Amino acid sequence: MRYELPHETLWVKRAAQGNPALNYQLLRWLARLFSAPVLQPVPNPGGAQSLATEVRRLRSFEALGLRVPQVLAVSQTAFVMRHLGRPGEDSPSLTNAIESAIPEGAQAVLALWQRGLDALAQVHAKGEVLSQAVARNMVCCADGVIGFIDFEDDPAAHLPRAVCLARDALNYAQSTALFVLQSGGMAQAQTQWAAFVKAMPADAQEVLAVTVHKLAWVRFLPLSRRLGRDALRVRAAYDLLAAAPQH
Repeated sequence: MRYELPHETLWVKRAAQGNPALNYQLLRWLARLFSAPVLQPVPNPGGAQSLATEVRRLRSFEALGLRVPQVLAVSQTAFVMRHLGRPGEDSPSLTNAIESAIPEGAQAVLALWQRGLDALAQVHAKGEVLSQAVARNMVCCADGVIGFIDFEDDPAAHLPRAVCLARDALNYAQSTALFVLQSGGMAQAQTQWAAFVKAMPADAQEVLAVTVHKLAWVRFLPLSRRLGRDALRVRAAYDLLAAAPQH
């Protein structure tokens, strides 16, 4: 719940119910079936446990100098945090910012897209990973810094670091590549993406390359709106991902 105060905005987040256990089992079966460790689920048990995980991770990110909402108060069933933006400041999600920039052309979109990519690289350089590294969980603060939200689970507690890094990269690509394609900036983004991947640890590059190889069938999907937006996102993401050197 959002609370507007005279000089700032606060959020109160309550403990919520976790995801059904069957969902996790299905993802485990899929991960084994396709030999794709990035599909391994990260449990979100809900309740006080997920609440504690989010508080811990928000404080850990803040201690590392990464931009996240500041935690102000914590109880067993809820916590209070500051909004990343200040009153009168525009602080859209990176998803909204990039999509809004499409009419301005490729360079405007790519500038925002690279900011998100750089922010993700900074998180990894500080030894952390995100929970869901999608653009909607990144916030464009008014001072130009990218902030992060939504930390109800902790992939690093359940998956090898190389898989976590590749998972973050895949999430970011899937959530942004269609916007890049629509702006006409795919060719340049492929070059930027290849540089990002080249800077990743070798084991994470290997996980990413294996995953992209298993997705090779996606290239046969037509870029048609008749397939729906989700299919277009997957196809655009594959075009971006396939630009990186494959092991």
